[in-house]
Amino acid sequence: MKLSQVKGNTWVAEGMELIPFYKLDEHRCILLDTGLLSEREELEGALLDQGLTPAGILCSHAHVDHCGNSGYFQQKYRIPVALTAPEAAMCQNVLTLKCYFLTLSPDTVERESACMIHTPDVILPPEDGPFSFAGAEFTLIHTPGHSAGHVCTVTPDGVCYLADAVLSHELLGAKLPYNLSQAMAMDSREKLRGLPYDTYIMAHHGVCTGEELPHLLDANQSLIRTRAEEIRALIPRPMTLSQIDAAVCAYYQLFTHKPNRALRFERNIRFFVEYLVDRGLLEVRCRGGVALYGPPSSQAAAQ
Repeated sequence: MKLSQVKGNTWVAEGMELIPFYKLDEHRCILLDTGLLSEREELEGALLDQGLTPAGILCSHAHVDHCGNSGYFQQKYRIPVALTAPEAAMCQNVLTLKCYFLTLSPDTVERESACMIHTPDVILPPEDGPFSFAGAEFTLIHTPGHSAGHVCTVTPDGVCYLADAVLSHELLGAKLPYNLSQAMAMDSREKLRGLPYDTYIMAHHGVCTGEELPHLLDANQSLIRTRAEEIRALIPRPMTLSQIDAAVCAYYQLFTHKPNRALRFERNIRFFVEYLVDRGLLEVRCRGGVALYGPPSSQAAAQ
């Protein structure tokens, strides 16, 4: 795993995603996320090869590709882990983790993601602002939406780690971008406009300048609106969620033979349907005990 300097003492480990870390000195660093379980040996080895050991973990959110090794580093190096309260709660046990995976069974969650279960030592304050952690001064910016307690972190070098609050240019073709709440994620992106920092890191392979960020935010917002409209157009009449899933997967050619992957598609589609319902672009009905989603009654009557 390659380690690359971003600015000053702010670096990234380049794995399946970018894992930022801040060097306290030549021997200690603070990890801003810990990556996937499958990356554990590679991440730890890359740090040790450079003479670095973790001194703390300031985690952006509790998703499997961001905190898969937090408990491991916490126990092995006896270092503190910091998370927001909603994210810390999700890491308590298999059933709280299921709130993230949603469509996966408890046994599947345990089998695939038990590595996420740990108890953070520090709960991040709910307000934006300065935060001292493990010997360094950071700034927190709360950006819920992608997850309930997602947070962006600014290092002492003035580098802002956006984590999953913003998709990099590389991912702007995503067919079903995941956000627990599309509306809240969009609100959080608007909150990021006008920040004074000159460098921004996105977890999924992106570093941009302050000048580039507004254009990237525009593209992110446009992606969600476009996907929502495409999905709405596939629901011309009251349909079950399963029928909507089939229509969306066919439209985007999301063909898979893996049940767990299909269940993740179902989850992501549901979040778009909920967004459309909350915006008044779809209406929920019930027939024979089954929920149906379709155009609003007023729109259907007009047609």
